[in-house]
Order: sequence, then C-alpha cells, then structure tokens
Amino acid sequence: MRIFKFGGASVKDADGIKNVFSVLEKVGHEDTLLVISAMGKTTNALETVIKNYFEKSNELHASLQEVRKYHNQILMDLFDDEEHDVFYAVNSHFADLEYFIRSNKSPNYSFVYDQVVSYGEIISTTVVSHYFNHAGLKNNWIDVRNFIKTDNNYRDANVDWEKTQQFISKGIKKKALNITQGFLGSDENNFTTTLGREGSDYTAAIFAYCLSAESVTIWKDVPGVLNADPRYFENAVLLNQISYREAIELAFYGASVIHPKTLQPLQRKEIPLFVKSFVNPLLPGTSVSKGADLEPQTPCFIVKKNQLLISLSSIDFSFIMEENISEIFALFHQYKIKVSLIQNSAISFSVCVEDKFGNFGELKNILSKKFKVAYNEDVSLYTIRHFDEKAAQIVENGKNVLVKQISRETMQLVTKE
Repeated sequence: MRIFKFGGASVKDADGIKNVFSVLEKVGHEDTLLVISAMGKTTNALETVIKNYFEKSNELHASLQEVRKYHNQILMDLFDDEEHDVFYAVNSHFADLEYFIRSNKSPNYSFVYDQVVSYGEIISTTVVSHYFNHAGLKNNWIDVRNFIKTDNNYRDANVDWEKTQQFISKGIKKKALNITQGFLGSDENNFTTTLGREGSDYTAAIFAYCLSAESVTIWKDVPGVLNADPRYFENAVLLNQISYREAIELAFYGASVIHPKTLQPLQRKEIPLFVKSFVNPLLPGTSVSKGADLEPQTPCFIVKKNQLLISLSSIDFSFIMEENISEIFALFHQYKIKVSLIQNSAISFSVCVEDKFGNFGELKNILSKKFKVAYNEDVSLYTIRHFDEKAAQIVENGKNVLVKQISRETMQLVTKE
C-alpha cells in the first residue's frame, strides 16, 4: 500500500480538490491511503473560535459562521445539487461542533483545542470523499480516531504504538482507496487528541509503519525538498535525494517541508519517502531513503522566525551548574517550550526557544525567583547545514547577530533584524 499526504494548501478550494483528483488519475489510486489536512487556513480560523470561546467574546458566533461559510462555498463550487448527501454530512459535523461549544464544561484549554480544531480535518475529508465518489472514484472514508490511539497529552499527544498497530492492521481495507484525516488521534476515553501542529505528515508515517507500506509521498506546492525556503532565500535549489539522517537533521532544525517526527518510523522499516509537487505530479521530486552517500553537496538554509532568546544569570554571581540546568530544562518541559539552541558560560545560560503555546510569561515569573532573566523577543534562528564562508555571509549580512555557534557540519545564528 502507498500512503499519500495532501496538506491544507492542496485542498484550500474547489479547484484544489479537483486537482487532487487529477493527481490520482495520473499516478494511480489503487491500494492507496490518503491522509488529508484541514482546508486552507481552517485550523487558524478554528483557533480564533477557541479564543473567542474562552474570552466569552460576542464574536464567537460570527467566527464560527466564517468557518461554515468558507466550507459551504467550496461545496457550492463542487456540487450542483444542494440536496446531495454531502451537504447533510457537513451540516451534521458543524452541528456536533456547535453542540460541543454549548455543552462543554472543561476549563482545560488544550482539551477544548483538540475537540474543536479536529473538525477541520473531519469536514475536509468528508468533502473530498463525497466529491471523489461523485466524480466516479469510489473510496472508503475512515475516522482516524478509531485507529491512532494516544495518551491524553492534548495538543501534543504521544502515540500508543501497540494499540495503534492492532487497530490499523485489522481495520484498513487493502486494494482500495482509503481517505482519512491527518493530525488526529484519540485517547483511552475516546476524546480527540492532536499530534502537534502540522502533524499530518506524522500521521502518514504512522500508517506507513503499521502497514509496512511501499512508500509515503507528501504532496506539496513546491517541487520537493529545497536547500532553502524560497520565501526567505533567493535561488533555492532542489535536493534530488537525501538520506534519512540528513532529512532528520533538517527537520530537527526546523525545515518546514517535513514534520520532525515523520522520519523515525519510516527509517525503522526503511520505507522510502517522496516529496513531490501536486502542481506537477509527474516530476520526480525528492526521495528520502537509506544511504550515507545521499548527503547534499550544497549548503542548506533553515530559518525559524518569532523565536525567544532567553539569558539566565545567577543572582549572586555563583556558577550555573548541572543541577541548575536540570531544573531549568524541567521547567521548559513543563511549560512545553521547545529549546533550539543552548549556550552557557560560568554564570549565565542562554537558550533560543520556541514558545508555541504562549507560556513564557508564566515561566518567566517562576525563573525570576532564582535567576536574573533577560530576553529578546521576535528573534530569528538561522541554521546552515554544510555551511561555507559564502553561506555564512548570506545570512549575516545586514543583521545583528546575537549568538553564533559553529560545529563541524552546522552553523547556527540568532539574529535580530
């Protein structure tokens, strides 16, 4: 079985959904499982709904109606008959969402987040499945929450691999086209969980591992894995082949094309990963597979924006020792703050972090009881794999470099622009 993952950009409107149908006509669809994300910026729109819900905003109803209106327009563009079953199915999902918002009693933001944002993927796959059937491409719509089982670490759940393996092995139809949702799972009480933002790639890898799939293909709006994000760097070039090791390194440092958790299950079973363009599906794209000889021969640039550079120093000028660092990292873990770079001296400790859940304010108050806390907001972290002097100059020119670290293969710079 092949696993195909289509992200939100590929199904952002009716033309996008028709194009996915066209891609399958060109590359085949038998014995294939599609993992599909929420449409366009739906997850962002549902995050606004959640924000309005917790703030008891009078804009809650309007923000929810915006999501409904967006999907209804796509339905109108895809289906001539407003009596088609898809309208009932989508309305039913929205009714379930509205019921949850009215009846929920939990004050747990992360729990509510997962229950609400999941409707983006549920509705997206419902529309795609109905359209494919309507266009003559028979398929099985499956609810991923019945297959991927996790703990209850909402917004960043951990997979229970043993249970997940059992459900996927028994429940997925072979020699057919299956359509399911990315990003989602469920805990032991069958509440919805999510696997971390942009986790649909990881979903594809989970299914591939459990099914011992032939391959995984991630369909993007770029021709494959590039050596740099073309939004920030000119003259980005395609990497035709890279090793699992290199792909894991690039993902770890923040390359946006592949989700960081995706590579490990694939590498364990040596399942090849392809990154291809849904605009030009017959182009070869990038292949990720086993082989030490598949290292890029050109510098690779990765940039992470909106980072925090935190500097901690001891109040009494004592050394910052292992016990201090251990305590600091325990707090980072507790507040779900991801550390991307570390630098320390005798009496100070600096880290570049990503505060994706907005917890730094609370953490800062705790750290301030034991340390002097200084920080720079909205910094950028640049990583250059296989760097050379010219590559370093490209990044450094015109920027205020706050931290610079160099190892044998990698240069990292924290800059304020």
